[in-house]
Amino acid sequence: MSDAQRPEPLSLVVLTGFLGAGKTSLLNQWVADPALADAVVMINEFGEIALDHQLIEKVSDEIITLPSGCVCCAVRGDFAGLLINLLKRRDNGRISLFRRVVLETTGVADPGPILAAVRGHPYLSLRYPDVSVLTVVDAINGAATLVAHEVNARQIAAADALILTKTDLAPDRDDVTRLRASLESVNPLAAILDAQAGEASASAVIAAVSDAPRPASRRSAATDVEPPPASHGVRSFTLTSATPVRAEQLDVFLELLQTSKGPDLLRVKGLVFLAQEPETPLVIHVAQSVMHPPRLLERWPDDDRSTRLVFIVRDIEPDFVASLWDAFGGDGQIERR
Repeated sequence: MSDAQRPEPLSLVVLTGFLGAGKTSLLNQWVADPALADAVVMINEFGEIALDHQLIEKVSDEIITLPSGCVCCAVRGDFAGLLINLLKRRDNGRISLFRRVVLETTGVADPGPILAAVRGHPYLSLRYPDVSVLTVVDAINGAATLVAHEVNARQIAAADALILTKTDLAPDRDDVTRLRASLESVNPLAAILDAQAGEASASAVIAAVSDAPRPASRRSAATDVEPPPASHGVRSFTLTSATPVRAEQLDVFLELLQTSKGPDLLRVKGLVFLAQEPETPLVIHVAQSVMHPPRLLERWPDDDRSTRLVFIVRDIEPDFVASLWDAFGGDGQIERR
């Protein structure tokens, strides 16, 4: 397929978070934001969003258009089928030429299967090459929820950005600081945004989930805060290696890792120092058994030309990953968090 024939790449943003975290409140703000004028917002039920006074056009029983230009639709049944139906309507000119889809999940949904449904679909993966996850975290109950519910740990592990809500209602600011440290200990890859500080507008969130590589060693400003133990066996660590690895060795490493530990390999993301392309690092991103298409950057983001991979896992020992890497690439060092 030539570049002229290739369809325009679209973005999919999965908005998740545990029950009561504040997803619906955020969506109520976003649907009126001009930054989402070129978006489709997929929600579980229209009644959960305050749309009645804004509704100007009903495209079908499932799809409505808002004054901002944003399209909303109800998610009932086959998610992949609804995404394909939206694409058909877009391509046939029956709805506006949206460029982004925002999907709100239920509060007890694991985003992993949703990502797999898109990445594992030959057509949807082509049309939605840019998939990201936003997880809303309640600053009052977030720490307890993370400990008590494994699905919340998975929601946090999958996130490209974490949105803190209700920080203004927290009785103790130190509790918010400890929650931030806990979130970073589970997912050091994610940006953390404070909704009450105005950091979670639609435009700010879109910028936060852009695919720019994040430093693997990001730390909380409160370095003296000790995060609580990892919940449900979820932990993160970083593997670094100054030794270049050949592409075929990397393929075998990732295949064995996914085959042996796939369901517990919540996320792997980072830069790889390829022997065949020493001047252009390879970006890899794995979510459970789903491998996002690797891509080469034009240049290294800094002077450090070593492999830096952040692992977010459940019940996988860092030494196992290091030994497997050493069998193919060599010189793997583990930084525990």
